[in-house]
Amino acid sequence: MTSVDPVRAIADAVLYEGYLLWPYRRSATKNQRRWTFGGIYPRAHAERHPDDRATMRTECLLEGDAPVTVTVRFLHVVARQVLRDGEPVDELVVGGERHLSWDEAVERELTAEGPGRTPIAIPPGRVEAPLPGGAIVRSWEGLTGTIDVSVRPLADGVRRVSVEVANTTPWDGTDREAALRRTFCSTHAVLRTGAGGAFVSQTEPPAHLRAEAEACRNEGAWPVLVEGRQVVLASAIILEDHPRIAPESPGDLFDGGEIDQMLVLNILSLTDAEKAEMRDSDPKAREILERTEALSQEELMALHGAIREFGMAR
Repeated sequence: MTSVDPVRAIADAVLYEGYLLWPYRRSATKNQRRWTFGGIYPRAHAERHPDDRATMRTECLLEGDAPVTVTVRFLHVVARQVLRDGEPVDELVVGGERHLSWDEAVERELTAEGPGRTPIAIPPGRVEAPLPGGAIVRSWEGLTGTIDVSVRPLADGVRRVSVEVANTTPWDGTDREAALRRTFCSTHAVLRTGAGGAFVSQTEPPAHLRAEAEACRNEGAWPVLVEGRQVVLASAIILEDHPRIAPESPGDLFDGGEIDQMLVLNILSLTDAEKAEMRDSDPKAREILERTEALSQEELMALHGAIREFGMAR
């Protein structure tokens, strides 16, 4: 059985939150406006739309003198365009399989050793997959930005770690969907320290560090302890310290606002035509459908719920 990195599991859940929502079809109204969590937009777009930020900043406290490594992860929107005889079309059926034009995303991951500035420079690209009578073209825009990490000593062996991610991608348009293709979507940062270092809970700091914790600036992200006190996850989705993926979960469903059981039952209740569109809308939607339809009766029953611990009600 393959072991799962608990930090990676939580980070992936944050990364793909809202990637695609129930009912997981291209035609669904709530899938017309995607990539709504953790976006870091081109500055020119953010200046006209203050709710869309151009930077993300997180700060937390670190005890000890161990070094800090910061990993920044985000989704990069990829335009998927179907061609028939070289011309763009909305869909193409080949061998009984339908291919739709829509947007996907690819994961980007960059590592910065603090303190200092690390540039983000992702060139534009284009990949063509030929089909009989046509092709699928996937293309993406270039992205530029910076990751700034600073470590400031405070009193009593405590340091304040600051991470700021900025999008410096040039942009002069007005269309939000086009701006999204130049956006760091679902951005989050994973901070790690080594032996001799321990992060302080920003949610429940000890009394003697409460004032220093309250002075930390967190804009567009909130840091939580993920694995002991060695790792912090900072994301736009506010979590509790030490979040976990429920062992009963059948896999990513991209919709943390709902419970797995309800989403699974809703998927199973789709009509054949609705399942066909779900399957054709996105490769990850197809994975969800195939995984859900393969669940055993025992796995479905496990989704009813679980009691993790008992406590005395007073």
